[in-house]
Amino acid sequence: MNYRKLGRTDLKVSEICLGTMTWGEQNTEAEGHEQMDYAISEGINFFDTAEMYAVPPKPETQGATEKIIGTWFKKHKNRDKVILATKVAGRSPANWLRDDKSGTEHSARQINEAVDKSLKRLQTDYVDLYQLHWPDRPISLFGSTGLTYKHIEAETHPIHEILETLGEIVKSGKVRYIGLSNESPWGTMKFLAEAEARGLPRVQSIQNAYNLVNRTFELGGAEIAFRENVGLLAYSPLAQGYLTGKYQNGALPQGSRKQLFNRLQRYENPQADAAIEDYLTIARKHGLDASQLANQFVTTRPFVTSNIIGATTMEQLKLAVTSRHIKWTDELEADVNAAHAKHPNPCP
Repeated sequence: MNYRKLGRTDLKVSEICLGTMTWGEQNTEAEGHEQMDYAISEGINFFDTAEMYAVPPKPETQGATEKIIGTWFKKHKNRDKVILATKVAGRSPANWLRDDKSGTEHSARQINEAVDKSLKRLQTDYVDLYQLHWPDRPISLFGSTGLTYKHIEAETHPIHEILETLGEIVKSGKVRYIGLSNESPWGTMKFLAEAEARGLPRVQSIQNAYNLVNRTFELGGAEIAFRENVGLLAYSPLAQGYLTGKYQNGALPQGSRKQLFNRLQRYENPQADAAIEDYLTIARKHGLDASQLANQFVTTRPFVTSNIIGATTMEQLKLAVTSRHIKWTDELEADVNAAHAKHPNPCP
C-alpha cells in the first residue's frame, strides 16, 4: 500500500480509503466489521463516513454507519490505527438529524451538535478529518448537467463564520483537521482565502465525485489540488457500479442499489451508455476486470490523495482494494483519454 500526505498536515493516508456508506442499510454490523478487518490487513489506514449515512438517507438509518465503526473500535481497541474522516451535513430540509427537528445548516449550534453526536456514535473523542458534506449556500449538485451555472440567492452562513466555528472545535481537540466535500473551485478558494486572512483552520482536502464518466474535477479542482495542497478524496470511482458494466443494456441485478432504491439516474443517458461501453471494451482489450480498471484510473491521478472505494460484498471489496496492483501503462492512459475525448463527462 502506498501512502500520501493529507494536505499540509503530517498525516499520511493510504492511497485507498475505505468508504462505509452502505453499512446499516445494505450491510449489517458484522459485515461492516469484516470489511474493516480486511481493510486493515491490506494496509488501509483511512476510513470515511458521515453523520448522514447509511444511504439512501432516511431517519431510520441515520447515524447507523458511524455506530458500526464505533462498535468495531470498542471491540478492537485500535482507534490509533485509523485516520478517521466524517462529515456534517450542509443546508438541506432533512429535519431528522437535529434535536429541534430543523433542516440542516452550517450554523455554530448545528455544527457543534453534529460533531458531538458523531463522536458519541463513533466511540472516540476525536476525528482526524471533519468535512462539510455539501455547502451551506445553494449550488447545483448531485447530477446537475454541469453545462451552465444557475445562480440561486438564499440565506447562508458566511464562510468565515463557518470556519470560526470549526476553529473552536479544532482548538477543543475534537477535530484535528477540516475538509470540504461536494464543493466548487470557487468555494474551495474562498475557504482558503478566508482562512489565510483571518488565521483560521485551512481546509486540507476536498471530497468530490470523480471517475471515468465524470472528470469535471480536472477542469478547476486539479490546479487547486496542486498549487494549494488540497488534494482530492475521490468518491464514486465506479460511478455507483455503472463502470462495472452490471447495468448495461437495461440490466437490473437483484440486490443492486439501482434495483433496491431506484436511484442513480445521473448515470443513465445515451452518452453515458456509449462511454461506458467504450471503457468496458478497453478493459477487455487489456485483459482487466472493468471495476479494477476504473478504480486504478482514479488511484493513479496525481491530484488524488485517496480513492474512496465501497462495496457490499467481500468479493467486490477485494477487487477494489487489489486494483492498486494493476500496472497503469502508457497504452492504457492513451486508450482511456481517447474514450474521454469522444465522450467528455457524460455524468457530471
